[in-house]
Amino acid sequence: MNGPLDGIVVLDLTRVLSGPHATMMLADLGARVIKVEQPGTGDETRQWGPPFATAPGREGVDPGVSTYFLSCNRNKESITLDLKSEEGKETLIRLIRHADVLAENFRTGVLDRLGFSFERMHEINPALVILSISGFGHDGPEGGRPGYDAIVQGEAGIMSVTGPAPDQPTKMGLSICDILAGVNGAYGIVAALYERTRTGRGRVVRTSLLASVVGAHAYQATRWTVAGEVPRAIGNDHPSIAPYGSYRCADGLIQVGVANQGLWRRFAPVVEIDPDDPRFATGADRSRNRGELGVLIEKALTSETREHWLARLAEVGVPAGAIRSIDEVYEWDQTRSQGLVIDVEHPELGRIELPGPSLRFEGVPPREHTAPPRLGEHTDDVLAWLDEVDS
Repeated sequence: MNGPLDGIVVLDLTRVLSGPHATMMLADLGARVIKVEQPGTGDETRQWGPPFATAPGREGVDPGVSTYFLSCNRNKESITLDLKSEEGKETLIRLIRHADVLAENFRTGVLDRLGFSFERMHEINPALVILSISGFGHDGPEGGRPGYDAIVQGEAGIMSVTGPAPDQPTKMGLSICDILAGVNGAYGIVAALYERTRTGRGRVVRTSLLASVVGAHAYQATRWTVAGEVPRAIGNDHPSIAPYGSYRCADGLIQVGVANQGLWRRFAPVVEIDPDDPRFATGADRSRNRGELGVLIEKALTSETREHWLARLAEVGVPAGAIRSIDEVYEWDQTRSQGLVIDVEHPELGRIELPGPSLRFEGVPPREHTAPPRLGEHTDDVLAWLDEVDS
């Protein structure tokens, strides 16, 4: 697999979403990712459904493949190892010896009990970069506490600033804590690999779902830490900018982003508002009077369709957009033009479409992706490779 990480070997001991997303990002960049799974069951997301996908004509016959698992395991190989057995442990030692990266998101202490502390792994391979992802951090008063995405969304403040009103905290529709932790994990691995080119030694990289969310609070954090203001949910509005949010047209909603004074002076006449009206003359005025402003905007917009207003706002250069459903996003020409939908040949399902990688490299043609693996699909191949490199 050509890419900037071509030649890098990654041992993926992760499961569910945060770790698999991190290692999938490395696989997209050309690394060889060997996913180590428990015999018989594998990554628990293989059983997470519905929905399950089945080959045409096999509905009701085959149990199907979890679409959850398909979302975060492309471009990987799968081997099965019983890490509680001596044979499994010996094979893992051989893999560690020849790997550049090992990623894990076990509960704190699990690898130690299996005989694979970070110190032990660095004895086997001093150049190994180790990524460890936890829920709330590996230390501190609640270190080692298990953390699923929905729980961390509550604990890390996301739900308090999401939803229609302060008294209705709402979970985001994406597993954003897992995804952010995966992105941070991949970022940390690449930095540690670069450091290794100077030192010759690998480093342990740690992140957590909690750390990844708190690190993404951005302006919501400084509202509290600097201004002493506790952010609260305000629906689709922006806490500091108005008008910046969802507004109803005759046949549905659009998003409008009037983020500066120049945009305001172009937007206001379109919705028949005097841009110099003292209630709305400055950004601070508009933010303070956002409720009154929203009523006037929707009064104008409900007179015509979304398509009409999107065209009109495009004419005057005001950022606006439709609110698309997931199916509409994947059928959108712009999404497909960016390589964000890929085709892979799955051994059971045939040709399927998956979400594609977020990065493109100038001058590099799109790579050919491989489907998420069946459980243990590459065990024999990986063992043969080990025999070859150990000979």
